[in-house]
Amino acid sequence: MFTGIVEELGLLRAVRSGADSARLIIEAKKVLEDIRLGDSIAVNGVCLTAVSVGDGVWAADVMAETLKKSNLGALKAGDRVNLERALRLSDRLGGHMVSGHIDGVGTITRLEKRDIATLVTIRAPAEVMRYIIRKGSVAIDGISLTVVDFNPESFQVSLIPHTARLTTLGFKREGDTVNLEGDLIGKYVEKLLYLRGESGQESKINMSFLAEHGFL
Repeated sequence: MFTGIVEELGLLRAVRSGADSARLIIEAKKVLEDIRLGDSIAVNGVCLTAVSVGDGVWAADVMAETLKKSNLGALKAGDRVNLERALRLSDRLGGHMVSGHIDGVGTITRLEKRDIATLVTIRAPAEVMRYIIRKGSVAIDGISLTVVDFNPESFQVSLIPHTARLTTLGFKREGDTVNLEGDLIGKYVEKLLYLRGESGQESKINMSFLAEHGFL
């Protein structure tokens, strides 16, 4: 589990591709301070396992399903990547609960400067848009951000200069892809509503209830 607060920008040293997999060799500093073999590190929002740790570098294996559901397969040596170690229970939750399991890949369609901020518009697949609400949380390449607005096919977030400077979003351009993860709480609410409907029981939780209590 992660918070969506990126700890550092790592440098992808090499990509070793297999038939249906890849190994990423990543240069880092901060996330290696207390890392052990088998620990989890989010790479552009994707939860990966450290399979080797050396002097200033670590490696992770990426399986076929992860390559299919994320944009990690498009990475190449020299690319910068967002890195975050797994959440400790004693940490401050500065972002939101992020699982590191990608729901889909989005495309940046517009970058617009608004004073010191940058408004980013992202076209996203339906499996992500179903969890998008105004003022709700979304993880973009592992970065916890707040939704400014949305329509049926895309949503907008606003970047402060700090976020743009310290994450990959500051280097993105229109047409670039990003890994997207919808809000975890929204997924459980959706599942609860579905199970109630399947059982034939009338649920007290509906869209009116969520709106009344400030969730929409």
